[in-house]
Amino acid sequence: MNEQDERYREARSRVNELRSFYRNLLTYLMINVVIVIINLVTSPDRLWFYWVTIFWGIGLLFHAMTVFLGKGRLLGREWEEKQINKIMARQDSGTEDKTD
Repeated sequence: MNEQDERYREARSRVNELRSFYRNLLTYLMINVVIVIINLVTSPDRLWFYWVTIFWGIGLLFHAMTVFLGKGRLLGREWEEKQINKIMARQDSGTEDKTD
């Protein structure tokens, strides 16, 4: 596989991750609006909608962290390459520190 094909595959994968997150976010917003309306119409004296909102929101937060911070962003490929180069430079100079 040549470099152009690999870059295209990675870009397409990234777009799919973003699309999945935005679909999840849109679904979260739409369903929670409906749930709030149902709760306020059927039992306004007992609010329960926030449980769904909170726990689904936590799941959505983890999804966002994976999409925007994980998989190559935070401690991903770039960080890994930088650490490898740093270790190799220390090995070449003979000052490798095993405490990193």
